[in-house]
Amino acid sequence: MSKLSREIQTFVVTSVACFDEPSLVAAAVREEFDIHITRQAVEAYDPTKLAGRDLAERWAQLFWTTREAFLADTARVGISHRAVRLRALQRLAGRAEG
Repeated sequence: MSKLSREIQTFVVTSVACFDEPSLVAAAVREEFDIHITRQAVEAYDPTKLAGRDLAERWAQLFWTTREAFLADTARVGISHRAVRLRALQRLAGRAEG
């Protein structure tokens, strides 16, 4: 596999930071950039995985910054909270029983 451009590396790092599965990221790279990358190569850009333990500092920092922003943003979405989901399920169950 040839060396990936910074644009593609950034795409991969931000995707895995947002919890996208390696297989989905590999497919997205193939679709967006017409470049084949393996799931294992994608995992090398995830510092939470064994394969990413030697990830360059610049990419690790981008990963953690992106993940922090992603988690903060999802916290603002009501359905991301367990209590909101349970209340919605309770309403649906009540309608189904009625």
